[in-house]
Parts: sequence; structure tokens; C-alpha cells
Amino acid sequence: MNKVILIGRLTKTPELRMTQSGIASANFTVAVQRPFTNQDGNRDADFVNCVVWRKQAENLTKYCSKGSQIALEGRIQTRNYDAEDGTKRYVTEVVADNITFLGSKNTNSDNALSTSESVVNQTVETTDVDEDPFKDFGDEVVLSDDDLPF
Repeated sequence: MNKVILIGRLTKTPELRMTQSGIASANFTVAVQRPFTNQDGNRDADFVNCVVWRKQAENLTKYCSKGSQIALEGRIQTRNYDAEDGTKRYVTEVVADNITFLGSKNTNSDNALSTSESVVNQTVETTDVDEDPFKDFGDEVVLSDDDLPF
């Protein structure tokens, strides 16, 4: 199975291109943060080359620009070509089948930080931990297979 799911930000504004037969495409790079920190305590990012075709390419170039956050599903593809100097070049990229727009370049970590701080500062009302929340159900709970969600 060849399936890729990425969430990241566009490194530059994608440009729409048309093939000779009129099919839209856009090449772009997504910066994806790694889930761990380096020795300095910072998160590194991987820059993944991607391509999208047809209507998805038109929508990406119309609604997204440098810094826009996207999620994409697709597959890894490797292709090769002969360069002008006669050498063979190989390109590995993600061919996006589905792109979801998650946020704009204006949605930054400062906004996320202030939002998370306001959530932390809110008082959450809880029930007394000494009180049994199931006291009104009796000693035995009877469930049939029809009651289970799986």
C-alpha cells in the first residue's frame, strides 16, 4: 500500500500550470514539523515536494498562498528524466489525491498560544470524587449485544 498523509504549511505560493492537453497541475512544497525536538529543544521540519492535478490544483492555487496550512492525502511517486547535460535525474514527490485547507498564513502560533492560555485559565466545574457517579444504577449492569456500539 502506498498512502501518505501530511499536515503542514506551504513554503511558497503555488502556481497553476496547464499541460498541452489543458489539464491543470500545481507543484508545491509542504513544510511538515517533526514530532520530536532536536538537541537544542527545537522542532525540525521536513520539506516535502508535492504535485496536485485538475480541480484540486485550481483550488489550491486560488485559495492558498505561502504559509497556508493544509492537510493532504496521496501517494509517493518516483519519476526520472534526462537533463540537458545528459545526466539522468530522479524526482520523488507526493501526488496529492485530496487536499484540505486547514488555516491561513495569518493563523500563527501566537494566536494558538493565547487561545490555549485562555482555556487553561478557565475554571472547570467538577463533581465530588468521593461521590459514586453510578450509585443510582444498582449493583449490576445488564447489557445486550444490541446495546454495544461495535
